[in-house]
Amino acid sequence: MHPPTVWVDRQKATELRCPSAQMLTPWAQAAIVAALPQGAPAVVGLCVRFVDAEEGEALNRQYRHKNYATNVLSFPSDAPMPEGVDERYLGDLILCQPVLVQESAAQNKSLRAHTAHLIVHGVLHLLGFDHETTAEAEAMEALEIHIMAGLGFENPYRER
Repeated sequence: MHPPTVWVDRQKATELRCPSAQMLTPWAQAAIVAALPQGAPAVVGLCVRFVDAEEGEALNRQYRHKNYATNVLSFPSDAPMPEGVDERYLGDLILCQPVLVQESAAQNKSLRAHTAHLIVHGVLHLLGFDHETTAEAEAMEALEIHIMAGLGFENPYRER
């Protein structure tokens, strides 16, 4: 069984430097393969939009009713695919680049590792994973740790 072909539509709405779609794709693919080991479609797509603090705060206020910019927002797609089409559009991830930069410095992590983790985390949200309960949070974190290790990154939840 072949891993799915993953395409990432990367959008940049910030002056800060952001990873390319080519860098984001293996991170998203690793999360998809781990979360859907037997049921992944042949082609999977998602949009990743990097935004500034102003847009990040506006979106967080509009959709989560919180008046601050957060690191990642996920918007799963519920658009059905036509019968017989082995493709799936997962949805959209919004990453607030200034928040990622600040968090990676505060957590003593590389920006690359922190961004990879938030892509993995966001893709899992697009696939229906959540962390509202302790059990959900533990299961999701364990899967994230496993995926990140497979990508060559340290445990993103380890205290530094």
